[in-house]
Amino acid sequence: MLTLNYTYRIYPDQKQVELLNEWLETCRSVYNYALRELKDWMASRKCPIDRCSLDSEYIISANYPFPGYQQQQNNLPKAKKEFPRLASVPSHVLQTTIRRLHNGWDFFQKRGYGFPRFKKYGQMKSMLFPQFRVNPITGWQIKLPKLGKVEINLYRPIPDGFVVKQVRILKKAMGWFAVITIQSDIYMPETLPHGHFIGVDVGLDKYLATSDGFIEPGRKFFQTEHSRLKVLQRRLSKKKNGSANYEKARIKVEKQHNHIAFKRKDYQFKLAHKLCDMAETIFVEDIDFRTMAKGFLGKYTVDAAFGQFRSILFYVGKQRRVYVGQVDHKGTSQTCPNCRSLVKKELSNRWHSCPECKYEVDRDVASAQEICNRGYEQVSTQGLWEQEIGCQVELSGALCLDKWRRAAMSNSDVGSPGCNL
Repeated sequence: MLTLNYTYRIYPDQKQVELLNEWLETCRSVYNYALRELKDWMASRKCPIDRCSLDSEYIISANYPFPGYQQQQNNLPKAKKEFPRLASVPSHVLQTTIRRLHNGWDFFQKRGYGFPRFKKYGQMKSMLFPQFRVNPITGWQIKLPKLGKVEINLYRPIPDGFVVKQVRILKKAMGWFAVITIQSDIYMPETLPHGHFIGVDVGLDKYLATSDGFIEPGRKFFQTEHSRLKVLQRRLSKKKNGSANYEKARIKVEKQHNHIAFKRKDYQFKLAHKLCDMAETIFVEDIDFRTMAKGFLGKYTVDAAFGQFRSILFYVGKQRRVYVGQVDHKGTSQTCPNCRSLVKKELSNRWHSCPECKYEVDRDVASAQEICNRGYEQVSTQGLWEQEIGCQVELSGALCLDKWRRAAMSNSDVGSPGCNL
């Protein structure tokens, strides 16, 4: 089973925009009401059994069940009779709103933090249409329940053999978008390591470097657009909070943030495709970039969005049948890729020079080569060496490990008894 998400720009008319905004506010009310019921039930169970609170007390029957997803979903038909406003929203959309709350609740119980919060006015930005009996896309229009046909920029047609399973409508400052989930019965076997191997190291000085010597210059998406953003934020600060002019200025600031995010994501997708053109097997570090974002270079780390790029690389690699794996990140920049000895370097030192084997190369390229080394070791320990890459040197000449190790050797050393090449 293959599932893909395609994002398209949609252009609802004025009446449809007003209806969508009204639905979002109704979904926000349903979400907040369900969360309030959940918190009240929990508060009624907090009081110790031998004494009561001096300030207030929640009185809920002891045999009243926990307000789970099934119970709150079953209460929706009763709520529609009391609040006719709910009847204007498709029932499946309200059900998925309740599901959204309980997904957050389940995630909170699993992690132990991140309790769901109430949604303020305007914070509900999406709604989900979970199922369709027939294909809702006809030509350049998409038909949604109780909304009718909406113009859609179908710049990329739905592939043959795929059916539309659900549609999520997103509201952004730059307009409305539809995230269409399509599904097919096509079976895609798991991609195994094969072909040409490369390691990829990411950083702030250079956005990324590969073990083959390719270097992508550093990109600062937020910094390049920050001057315009400062002007818009300064204008926003001078408006009266809650006024019409304040709302107009706020939307301009949000549009600028959308522009930066779209620019970054487009660049990362193009870069992921470029890497997939270079090799059939890619190894990256398993580093937690949230830890990097807490350092003194946190602003630039967040701007680079390395975690998002890694997720995009995994997605693109899966679509293009390129294996993308992760290796241990500890010490990749402090290890010589040629002799594997420890070479301590400060952050300001951007050149790798090994005192043992005299191997010299750019620091980021050396780190990428060490990542590739660990990728080879990881594959070989999984028992796949003989099956997948045992003959790749003869067939594809892809064993780039030989290239940088031979580069640091004299001709007399190559083929000597102490050499493993």
